[in-house]
Amino acid sequence: MGENGVFPAPPNDETGHTWHYNDAMLTDYIRRGGQPVLDDAGIPMTSGMPAFGAILEDDDIPAILAFIKSTWSARIQAVQAGQNSGVSALQKQT
Repeated sequence: MGENGVFPAPPNDETGHTWHYNDAMLTDYIRRGGQPVLDDAGIPMTSGMPAFGAILEDDDIPAILAFIKSTWSARIQAVQAGQNSGVSALQKQT
């Protein structure tokens, strides 16, 4: 935990947990920031992820996600792709 009481962001590679979530949730997390998404899901955690919706263009978020996904193995990409057709891991936690 950091000095501000917030855990640092996990890596976005396959050792982190980004790939556990569907694209809609990841897009929302980037656009609105982590805390509003966690609050809406009823998850009692603190997120230091800022909102980037006012900064990024509409095409930027899919491009960011594509870059992050490019660092994952084919197996992890397939697992995450499966999240896009079902319930996200974040939704399963609530």
